[in-house]
Amino acid sequence: MFSFSQASTPEIVAFVIFVIAVLHTFSATIFAKFAETSKHHAGFWHLLSEVEVVFGFWAFVLIIALIITTDKTYAINYLESRNFTEPLFVFVIMVMAASKPVLETVNAVVRFLAKLIPINRSLSTYFLSLSLIPLLGSFITEPAAMTLAAMLLKDRYYHHNLSTKFMYATIGVLFVNVSIGGTLTHFAAPPVLMVAGKWHWDTVFMFTHFGWKAALAVLFNATVLTLLFRKEILDRLGNSLHQIQTKSRVPLLVAAVHLLFLVGVVFFAHHPVVFMGLFLFFLGYTEAYKKHQNRLILREGLMVAFFLAGLVCLGGLQQWWIQPTLKGLEPNALYYLATALTAITDNAALTYLASLVEGISDEFKYAVVSGAVTGGGLTVIANAPNPAGMSLLKSFFPNENVSPLYLFLAAALPTIVAILAFRLL
Repeated sequence: MFSFSQASTPEIVAFVIFVIAVLHTFSATIFAKFAETSKHHAGFWHLLSEVEVVFGFWAFVLIIALIITTDKTYAINYLESRNFTEPLFVFVIMVMAASKPVLETVNAVVRFLAKLIPINRSLSTYFLSLSLIPLLGSFITEPAAMTLAAMLLKDRYYHHNLSTKFMYATIGVLFVNVSIGGTLTHFAAPPVLMVAGKWHWDTVFMFTHFGWKAALAVLFNATVLTLLFRKEILDRLGNSLHQIQTKSRVPLLVAAVHLLFLVGVVFFAHHPVVFMGLFLFFLGYTEAYKKHQNRLILREGLMVAFFLAGLVCLGGLQQWWIQPTLKGLEPNALYYLATALTAITDNAALTYLASLVEGISDEFKYAVVSGAVTGGGLTVIANAPNPAGMSLLKSFFPNENVSPLYLFLAAALPTIVAILAFRLL
């Protein structure tokens, strides 16, 4: 186990600030109440009530604290040593995936498949949004799947004033299903990407050891939730989804170009110089064909990137306690510990630190990765795509805030399903 006596001053400072940041995410509603009552500083309190701001804000505090406790050179060198590829990628893929041509293409596929399911269209579309699209995350990446699913749920369901219970249950299952739904391949889920190369895991390995189990859990979670809220969906929506089909269509060529941009960004996901160049080209293309576009979610994407970048900064100095905590545990205990730790750390950071442990068994590797993806829906910080989903859906929740406690409770049952899938199958 870890010991504070073995930690350096910067590591202890980073640990304290990290704990404060985690507590801040769970108390964002308190700052929202301060914003309502404050006469002179409502804007500041509102800023601190935005969950996407939390880790970025405390990352700035960390850098200032490092300058004070060490020196400017150490702080700058540490900041420049961080890899911000993931925040940049999530920003780009989120904006592209939420563009009108991509959304209409996904809508068309979902409508076609919904017709093949012999139930009410509102129910079949809801089921596919929580099952098919999260599983597509194994191919188009989890952040893209989260964005697409959240946009579909937002446009087709959340806009219809469904109950708060429905909204929390939906976002809980969505977060869990996206987290485990990316394990069918070795290149789409961030926690898998961190270890696949070093441990020589390919898509065949992922599907045979993780993917089919995850797929069964995703389908089960989506089916149960659809049945649980069947009456509410039918009462509120009925066949109103058919009205969406009457909207103007985006030309096939424009949609194809958008999809090519999306594929290019996914293909060069580890090369920010390339995918950022593609993104700038994409922005020019959307401006040239403005009449076929809706507003790009640049603000939402930047907020999510800010959140993830802050997590990268704060997480970089947590290795001293996470790695010893993982090392030496037997696989069964390690699985549950990884699930729990994921709730307070990014699951990709967790698996990356596990990959640094030498001489580990195959059982250790399976336990830490399956545990990391299992717990990826319990909190907004547990999985990189979660802030994207929350950013797109939070405006429909009371006080425009997703309660961390209610999110945890909503994700608990689908997480238990994932546990049963990974431990018993």
